[in-house]
Amino acid sequence: MTPFNQVTIIGIGLIGSSLARAIRREKLAKVIVAGDLSKAHCAQAKKLKLVDSATTNLKTAVKDADLVILAVPVGACADVAKIIGPALKDGAIVTDVGSVKQAVIKAVSPHLSKKVHFVPGHPIAGTEHSGPAAGFADLFKGRWTILTPDKQCKPTAVKKVADLWKRCGSKVEIMDAKRHDHVLAITSHLPHLIAFTIVGTAADLESDTKSDVIKYSAGGFRDFTRIAGSDPTMWRDIFLHNREAVLDIAQRLTEDLTALQRAIRRGESNTLFDRFTHARGVRKSVIDAKQA
Repeated sequence: MTPFNQVTIIGIGLIGSSLARAIRREKLAKVIVAGDLSKAHCAQAKKLKLVDSATTNLKTAVKDADLVILAVPVGACADVAKIIGPALKDGAIVTDVGSVKQAVIKAVSPHLSKKVHFVPGHPIAGTEHSGPAAGFADLFKGRWTILTPDKQCKPTAVKKVADLWKRCGSKVEIMDAKRHDHVLAITSHLPHLIAFTIVGTAADLESDTKSDVIKYSAGGFRDFTRIAGSDPTMWRDIFLHNREAVLDIAQRLTEDLTALQRAIRRGESNTLFDRFTHARGVRKSVIDAKQA
């Protein structure tokens, strides 16, 4: 039995188009509709046959939808929810894919009827690419999706969303929204902040000293440029909407970096070796968890 009659995806970029592909492959909906303010994205989604229909009219897109997935930048969620809220049918489920959860819940919830079920979510998956053509059905395979429903959310709605993600290949975890934001500040947001900073510094060095920083980029710097190639709108919104957790973790990093600088200056080889050994162990744990 098909779980949903109609699934509407608002925002048909990397995550949205990957979901459309996975939903289509797994036959999770009879009808897939895309809502996107970009006419070009709508046209491309239809040309690629990712969806049955696509429109820039978001109210039209959600009409009759059993499940609505907000796959837009965190900063756009409030405006989208305000538009689609009155057009949602009773009993509809709304979920999202944002990397920040407390801010999204605060932004979206006021615009939804009490007869609509909101199950906030976050698939921990992605690439530096964007747009409808960038997606692929296996993007979520073996990756975690975290759901952060509140106590008022109906368990049946949570189960439907969880089952959809599992069918798309994800492992699903239920988590408190505040804890999610703290954990992701460490595992995702701070690494991106570092990448944006390092790549920017290197670019400045290239300009100021006419060095060959870019030309002779080694593996480590190449990895940073991949992360820094992510969607700037999305990451601007993430940092602004999870600022408290990001700033807290960034301060911890500053303190640890200062300690390493001191160890290098003083030639404390044991301190450096111990720290690097510990970090190597963390890398092994990530590989063992099949998240690398």
